Amino acid sequence: MSALDGWGNFYVIVGSSAGALIGLQFVVMTLLADMPLAPKDAQAGEAFGTPNVVHFGVVLLLSAVLSAPWHGITIAAVFWGMLGAGGVVYAAVVARRMRKQTTYQAVLEDWAFHVVLPLIAYAVLAASAFIAYLHARPALFAVGAVALLLLFIGIHNAWDTVTYHVFVRKRRPRDSERHHEAGRTSALNNRSAASGRTTDT
Repeated sequence: MSALDGWGNFYVIVGSSAGALIGLQFVVMTLLADMPLAPKDAQAGEAFGTPNVVHFGVVLLLSAVLSAPWHGITIAAVFWGMLGAGGVVYAAVVARRMRKQTTYQAVLEDWAFHVVLPLIAYAVLAASAFIAYLHARPALFAVGAVALLLLFIGIHNAWDTVTYHVFVRKRRPRDSERHHEAGRTSALNNRSAASGRTTDT
């Protein structure tokens, strides 16, 4: 009997959720494609958008691997350890991209959910691989907790991205149009007033 027995239903739920959320990310990007974008917005997308798909992809991949009929835990542990080590490196890359981009000024919450929490999750994932052979049950619970954490991190960040585009980015052109219209109306009023004074004289 493998230590992975009994985790099948858990990873079916988590993996299917991650797969569905990846699909929704593509739908959202399609809907946002009509919005005007500046060249520097691509850097912001790499810092705030791409990591969400990566996190969901990691959860989906973990779910697929840990649902496979392994005879033991060793091969699976090596795999998720390598995945965790790669995630730690990727978290550092995301931090560098966040500092480099100039479209949006990241706040404490952004650093927590885009860098700190993913870094912790991937570090735990890598560390759990080292104890999996001797302490399989705690290691598997750690991997399950990481999968859930990455899933909720991705959900939080994706929601933040959508609300930013809806309530901030889409409002800017409208505000600009209002200011332009108000300026034009003011100029016409001033011109009319000046014309009236000229007529009176």
